Amino acid sequence: MAWFCAEYIADEMLRGSALVDGGSLEYRAGRETLALTVYLCDGSGEFAGAHAVASIEEWLNRTAYGYPWPEWVERRLTAREERGRSLGSGPAPDLLLARESWQWLSRTELLTTDLGDDTAHRQAAGRAGTVDEQTRVWTPAWQLGLPLGHLAIHLF
Repeated sequence: MAWFCAEYIADEMLRGSALVDGGSLEYRAGRETLALTVYLCDGSGEFAGAHAVASIEEWLNRTAYGYPWPEWVERRLTAREERGRSLGSGPAPDLLLARESWQWLSRTELLTTDLGDDTAHRQAAGRAGTVDEQTRVWTPAWQLGLPLGHLAIHLF
């Protein structure tokens, strides 16, 4: 139930922000990234999002530019899996859904405009601070979903 609640919150935030088309892969990347953030920020793992309004600041911090989000996700998922093993039970269904979401986000690549941090390359080319919107790169889905999720939280 916790995973579905986290997905619902993420879906509501993204739909309300109207940043991308609801049927697009970009939308799914944003929803999955935000759902993982919501789910993993809930320490109990029992009912993600029960205190959604109080958690918004934490969600913003976790999705902020420069935060080591993928490492944080791996640590939190692993910790929950280990907790389940120590209790002598298998992984909870919510945790299995979260792990599946993370696998999709890390294995799926989307073709996007290169907004990378190659500042030195841009400066050498005389384009400091500018982005060539024609340059496209393949990037893991979470790298596109993370800023979408962050912006959706702000707009919520």
